[in-house]
Amino acid sequence: MSIIVYEKIKTTAAKAKAVQPFVERLISIGKNKDKVHAIRELERLLQHENSSRKILEVLVERYKDKNSGYTRITKLGYRAGDNAPVVQIELT
Repeated sequence: MSIIVYEKIKTTAAKAKAVQPFVERLISIGKNKDKVHAIRELERLLQHENSSRKILEVLVERYKDKNSGYTRITKLGYRAGDNAPVVQIELT
């Protein structure tokens, strides 16, 4: 998942709002479950080994003191062509 690998992406507002709870849940799974169960759960949901490894090795350590609010959505403007609202979703 690109948001996990690159830590920020530009997309439409609707897509960002749809993916935000999923990303928050993935990080919470990595934090709250023991390591074996977290690995299995994340690989089942993501099907991408690099993303699940990054969650467990990097993001869990970064957010060990936070309970929620791992992502931020920032408005960037409107896309040329269809005038869709464009936002940046990033890991805080």
